Amino acid sequence: MAVPKSKITKSRRGMRRAHDAICPTAYIEDRGSGELRRPHHIDLKTGMYRGRQILDEQDD
Repeated sequence: MAVPKSKITKSRRGMRRAHDAICPTAYIEDRGSGELRRPHHIDLKTGMYRGRQILDEQDD
């Protein structure tokens, strides 16, 4: 049976797990339309990405 060579303290265990927390989803306000969208994603309503028209505009 495998046995660890030394005990991992609660502090070290906590430091290792510090980056495992779930972060809230980030949203930014689009400069052109004012709609909320994810960073580095296409604005699906206008079809723009980084100032270029990527997709055709959607009509509601």
